[in-house]
Amino acid sequence: ISKQSVVSCCYTAVDIMVSNHYLRSVCLILLTILSTVVAFSTPRPAADAASSLVSPTAEDKTYLNKEQLEFSIAYLNEHHKTDVLLPFVKAFSDLGTTAIKKNAWIGGSYQIIDASITDITQDELSLDASIKQGEKIKIESVKVHLDSDPVAGMLRTYPTLPPCNPMHLNHASKLPIDNFVRRMNRLCNIVKAYSATGKMIQLGVQMGGKGVGKLNDDMYLNQVPHNRFVRKYFYDMASDAALDATILCSKKQFTNRMKMTVMFPEMNPSMDSYRIGTLLELARSIAIKLAEQNLRVRVCVQGSMGVGIFTGVPKQLNGVHTLLQRMDWESEPGEENDGMVGDYVRFGFVGKEHVINAQKSEKEGDPDVEQDDVFLLICPQNMIGLESSIIGSLSEMVDAAGDRPVILLNPDLVDKVSAQGQQSIRGRQARIDFASSFETMFQFQNIYYSGTSYFPILGSVVKLGPLEPWVAHQRRDLMNNDGEVYLPVYASETAPDNEVLMSTFAK
Repeated sequence: ISKQSVVSCCYTAVDIMVSNHYLRSVCLILLTILSTVVAFSTPRPAADAASSLVSPTAEDKTYLNKEQLEFSIAYLNEHHKTDVLLPFVKAFSDLGTTAIKKNAWIGGSYQIIDASITDITQDELSLDASIKQGEKIKIESVKVHLDSDPVAGMLRTYPTLPPCNPMHLNHASKLPIDNFVRRMNRLCNIVKAYSATGKMIQLGVQMGGKGVGKLNDDMYLNQVPHNRFVRKYFYDMASDAALDATILCSKKQFTNRMKMTVMFPEMNPSMDSYRIGTLLELARSIAIKLAEQNLRVRVCVQGSMGVGIFTGVPKQLNGVHTLLQRMDWESEPGEENDGMVGDYVRFGFVGKEHVINAQKSEKEGDPDVEQDDVFLLICPQNMIGLESSIIGSLSEMVDAAGDRPVILLNPDLVDKVSAQGQQSIRGRQARIDFASSFETMFQFQNIYYSGTSYFPILGSVVKLGPLEPWVAHQRRDLMNNDGEVYLPVYASETAPDNEVLMSTFAK
């Protein structure tokens, strides 16, 4: 009989046998003290003691929950045997090597004719493969690691890709389903099952993932001017990405050379829908987002380039520096951003002389000069016909900034036509290398049916954060003019190749 049972019986006996109210109260108090001592002195099973110290999430050792696991297995077995599972067995298991060796003597003597998933864990896929040798068919169980490379004999057919960085996966989303989807997409890209990657993104969204690469429906970007809520949607996404990249840079987890490309119709200078106000509002939103974290932001526009009378600024940036300072930053006394402009948001031009470092005041009583923490450069670009490139001034400014974040907003650092080939030949490789040193931390760019027509929109290519995957979407109109949706059709860890991208779009 346990100690707890004895104490329980004593409670019952006192309640029945002791009639005096005062004596009963004293007995019950003594029994309460005794039960507390017994509870603390009774040893608990090791499993119970451990479970009380571990969080509920730690108790669950499964990778995907039951619903996600069952649905993922059923979906892959029903819809992706030919394009995904069979190539997985051939590329990532020893059966692929065996098939190469045996078929080298007699072609077709060893065939992998079917494959199906039986289990998914944090490290690997378990598959049953059907092997046909002559007239006999046998089933073999194989394991495919989620971070595996093709076996030796398959490297020429399926060139490998770098494994997904665990830190990137964990930062983008801590949900196992999103982790599974991104690692599966790497394997799909290796075996050239490009269309399956978009389906995997949809699977993650459907199974309760964070919504990696998901875009809002009914944006109607072909309607210009855009709805102000659509503009704010892009401003918020870009601002969040800029802040995230800045924080990662401070932790040495992301480069300080960053760029963002935001090219919906009102931001595209090659279209007649281009609106300078949208560009300025986006720059303001990013600068305020960073300044709210006590970061001092220098917003810069390139000045005149050229020599003598042949000087000027790009048409896209004409008057932008003046407009930046005149627009409403809500920084006047009593407003929401009281005192922000001039203290936390400053303006300048592209060049090393506009990089301000911390300085002690020379005169007693004057405030010290605080250094710029982040540099936001609006649309730095070369110009046609000028004998100078923006690369020189820009590289000097980046060097002067040291390890502080430098964000290029919609840069165009490609060489342009110029006299004597100055932007076409001399120093070209150095300029290309410098432009390539900036890593994309946010991108939204529409895709159109042809290069000369901007209607209708075919889809978009997005990267919604510094450590997020690249995702391509195809725009689809709903029946009866019920709206439009952006469906993921391709995903990868690197910028998509144009040919691969177009092969995934439904005709």
